[in-house]
Amino acid sequence: MHESDLWVHRRDGYFVYRIPALVTTAAGTVLAFCEGRRHTGRDHDEIDILVRRSFDAGLTWESQRIAVSDGTHTCGNPCPIVDETTGVVWLLFCRNNQEVFCTRSDDDGARWAEPREITATAKDPMWAFVGTGPCHGIQLSSGRLLAPSWCDESPGPVRWRPRPSWGVIQSSCAIYSDDHGQSWTRGEMLTRDASDECAAVETADGAVYLNARSRGGRQQRACAWSRDGGHTWTGVEYDPGQPEPSCQGSLVRLSKDRVLLAHPSDPGERRRLTLRMSLDECRSWPVSRVIAEGRAAYSDLAVAGGMILCLYEGERGLVLERLDPDWLTGGEDG
Repeated sequence: MHESDLWVHRRDGYFVYRIPALVTTAAGTVLAFCEGRRHTGRDHDEIDILVRRSFDAGLTWESQRIAVSDGTHTCGNPCPIVDETTGVVWLLFCRNNQEVFCTRSDDDGARWAEPREITATAKDPMWAFVGTGPCHGIQLSSGRLLAPSWCDESPGPVRWRPRPSWGVIQSSCAIYSDDHGQSWTRGEMLTRDASDECAAVETADGAVYLNARSRGGRQQRACAWSRDGGHTWTGVEYDPGQPEPSCQGSLVRLSKDRVLLAHPSDPGERRRLTLRMSLDECRSWPVSRVIAEGRAAYSDLAVAGGMILCLYEGERGLVLERLDPDWLTGGEDG
């Protein structure tokens, strides 16, 4: 294991750093994203989306850059997606948890285009709040770009600042593009109020597996399947083998027949970040190992240079763990 502190709270102009996202570009550059929360660290703080770049599979990193900033507004829920066909890195995000935007980088995250609003097609007008990711999205074998997302239908007036009823009714969904990011469409919601923040991976048979934070005090990860590229979904089910304290988690494909899942596994609090491996396309997760015993919350996974990268919220800020797959398998899974 090789550990790096990518962002440390109360440094470089921000009070708190939260909400990690990771991608490896078509050229092999690793991009790490997060929310830089300026004053209070709360979800409705003045928030910028920051990015750092690595050209050696996560060993060393450039200084942070601002990918998205809009004055006093909350710009968050970063969801980067790599288009392997064009090389473009898309970044979906939300402003004030009510509007959805996208921006793009044509140079591996060095510069970002002026954000373009896509709320009209990405968000149902009845949703009080919306969130993209927060973690990376994926490109399907069809070419579709897919951003795992969530929505809030809690009753009451829509306002920027959270209201007492916010979070009462939340569900998972997906936002996708079939024209390389020029337009975006929302799919149908999963089982209402059964899950929210989610991650996705395409399986070998072309299905999309979604793993999500559960609702209703279940304390077990939620999951569902799509056979039409993320537009419709099976009913949400819960996995007793994946205990959780209700927290975001992350997915990534490690190799042709190996998929990884990370999430806090202590049902009582956000700690004990666990990395799991599936050998049968997300139907079971027989291999697991704890990355961090202590405080650990949101995370995202990437693969670069044959190594597993996990960026997660730790005690002091955002920590990157660089892991050899043999660390997870004990060298028994060549």
